[in-house]
Amino acid sequence: MATKPVQFRDLATIDLESASSYYAAEAVVATAIRFVDAVEATAQRIGRNPSLGSLRFAYELSLPDLRVMAVSKFPYLLFYVERENSVDVWRLLHASRDIPASLQEPDS
Repeated sequence: MATKPVQFRDLATIDLESASSYYAAEAVVATAIRFVDAVEATAQRIGRNPSLGSLRFAYELSLPDLRVMAVSKFPYLLFYVERENSVDVWRLLHASRDIPASLQEPDS
């Protein structure tokens, strides 16, 4: 199976920028870089095998095909949907957030 390109929606990009800025300000720049690298590694992994992610929130929120995968070594979750020719990343959320509310609010 060929690797699918992974595309971040605007909200996912904003989530990534916000989290990496937080790590750079509150920890050190090296932590922010490790975080971005971990997110990129997760994106590559789902591009290679999109079915790896859990469907837990798809059932909970009645959002068919919504999958989630944890970002290694960081408390973040990557939410995505597999499309025919790509993987569509919807959000990158901290695991302690109210996930259902964050995914249901269009401008959160």
